[in-house]
Amino acid sequence: MSLLPEPLRLPAFRAFWVARLTATIAQMAMVIVIGWQVYDIARETMDMKAAALRLGLIGVVQFVPLFALSLVAGWTADHVDRRWVGRAAVALELVCAATLAIAAWTDRTSLPILYAVAALLGVARAFAGPSLGALAPNLVPQKILPNAIALSSIAWQSGTIVGPAVGGYLYAWSPAAPYEASAILFGVSLLCLFLIGPVPRPEQKRSGGPWSQIGEGLRYVRQNRLVLGAISLDLFAVLLGGATAMLPIFARDILHAGPEGLGHLRAAPAVGATLTALWFAFKPLKSNVGVKMLTAVGVFGVATVVFGFSRWMPLSLLCLALLGAADMLSVYVRQSLIQIYTPDAMRGRVGAVSTLFISASNELGEAESGFLAALVGPVVAVVGGGIGAVAVVLIWARIFPELRNARTFDPPVDNRQKEA
Repeated sequence: MSLLPEPLRLPAFRAFWVARLTATIAQMAMVIVIGWQVYDIARETMDMKAAALRLGLIGVVQFVPLFALSLVAGWTADHVDRRWVGRAAVALELVCAATLAIAAWTDRTSLPILYAVAALLGVARAFAGPSLGALAPNLVPQKILPNAIALSSIAWQSGTIVGPAVGGYLYAWSPAAPYEASAILFGVSLLCLFLIGPVPRPEQKRSGGPWSQIGEGLRYVRQNRLVLGAISLDLFAVLLGGATAMLPIFARDILHAGPEGLGHLRAAPAVGATLTALWFAFKPLKSNVGVKMLTAVGVFGVATVVFGFSRWMPLSLLCLALLGAADMLSVYVRQSLIQIYTPDAMRGRVGAVSTLFISASNELGEAESGFLAALVGPVVAVVGGGIGAVAVVLIWARIFPELRNARTFDPPVDNRQKEA
């Protein structure tokens, strides 16, 4: 036990960490399989560009509930027991997994069912993101908060990368398998959340009604340029450089690798991200964190460009592994800065804004990639997106000098006083 990072030695945080990791793996496994099935079903009656359009719609149906509910979910996370908000969200995800498993068993999987479940997953993610993100800092002493935030970020990002790889491999074995596994993982996550005892509630300054308090989160993000720069950097870089959204197309029609090949492609970012996550769990960054985040996003863009041009599976896998490692480093720095620089009483609302931006980059990035691929083809869409991601890094480094100048994860004095 002594070999574990210090936050993981605490039972409550360890249960939280396992809950977040298992839920994220299950969630992302479902997302990649839903995307494959949508594209595969559409491809039976349509050409590649028309099917890519249907694939892009998955991002839209997930983003709409996230867009509509994220800010309300953030307010809820600051005013309702964060454990119960997270439990309810994970329970809804379990229902979604069971629904698609039953559809696979009975051979009733269809586009309407896939789109409906994707929308429900968007609802669950809208509430899970702010509640679980804000819960982590409540489970550890202030002195190890940076490590706890980093580990929480690692659990989320590792699940984001590992989950699709698991989904791809299981789907190659059986269409129902990824949904069965996801239901089991959601069950484990729910059990772990119930193992977490009562936690302190942040004190709320009752200034105005709920909508006014929701607006406080938006105003805080707008006024704190470090937080705004970190969140918006991810938004635009991932929105443009969404190569992973196109993997079903590359696996089937460009690299001709099929469902098993899709599993390999999704496993490659998992390898890069997991190795990077393990490194940071024991050797956290301590200096020049802002510059390293900007560099990582730039590497993410370059790896995306090379992947788009590649027709050789080993090179494609290498690019995706590098892409996953760079994304892990970026998320590690970004989430740590956001959580540490935000007072606890506002972490739910600020986390909701972050979730909204992340959703816009991921789900709208999928939609943008799908629509662009329908217009100009998947290769041009991926290469152009990678170039755009590099351009975003150069622009953000100039207009947000706060990012370049972020040296360490030490929280500002006023935040330490607010959380004392």
